[in-house]
Amino acid sequence: MNPETFKPKHFKWTYAGGIARVSLDRPERKNPLTFESYAELRDMFRALVYLNDVKVVVFGGEGGNFCSGGDVHDIIGPLTKMGMPELLNFTRMTGDLVKAMRHCPQPIIAAVDGVSVGAGAIISMSSDLRYATPEAKTAFLFNRVGLAGCDMGACAILPRIIGQGRASELLFFGRSMSAPEGLAWGFFNELVPADKLDAHAMAMAERLAAGPTFANGMTKNQLNMEWDMSLDTAIEAEAQAQAICMKTNDFKRAFDAFASKEKPVFGGD
Repeated sequence: MNPETFKPKHFKWTYAGGIARVSLDRPERKNPLTFESYAELRDMFRALVYLNDVKVVVFGGEGGNFCSGGDVHDIIGPLTKMGMPELLNFTRMTGDLVKAMRHCPQPIIAAVDGVSVGAGAIISMSSDLRYATPEAKTAFLFNRVGLAGCDMGACAILPRIIGQGRASELLFFGRSMSAPEGLAWGFFNELVPADKLDAHAMAMAERLAAGPTFANGMTKNQLNMEWDMSLDTAIEAEAQAQAICMKTNDFKRAFDAFASKEKPVFGGD
């Protein structure tokens, strides 16, 4: 995958200055996912592991909505007719999208406007930073369609973001979380007016892209890995991670800039 020439079939992709922009592009249906878009997104995030030129990913949706989840006609209908082996293949594939998002070293910024429900809420949840408009509505609505709330890692990730009790409420009832609630609960990092959301997400991406991107990738890795570590194991893992970062050129660049009373210019190596 070459970020300069990559042309996905099921979503928009633009790339410049180390920043990749991914945008779901079915605005007439509030940007639902299909079997094909799930798989292509999974494969794209997996490929990012090996693309050092891509430093940050901004994920959004076209037409004033983030994502309305799995397409009712293209996904939900066919699922009701599948046998267990096919269903398990599908649920594992959707979970692999979350794994790919969490395992790629690039920070992922979700720019959330309008509807963000079902798998759309999961994509937002699985991102590293989330900025939303005051009008955004987020719902993990699996319960409302007769399914368990434990979908695509929701029971593992959501409580770590907003707490066990709040996550339980959203997953048991499938109710919508307002943007102000999401901000107060720590789900969203900031609320931004709709006409400024894209520019704000890009400004944050530019700050990350200008930073020590190898070290940022190490931070993301440790945030993932330390979920199930003991404190002693986590401290040792961080000691090793930091020692690795101390051998990077960016660490020396930062010291040289400090000594010269200048702002460091990081190279990501």
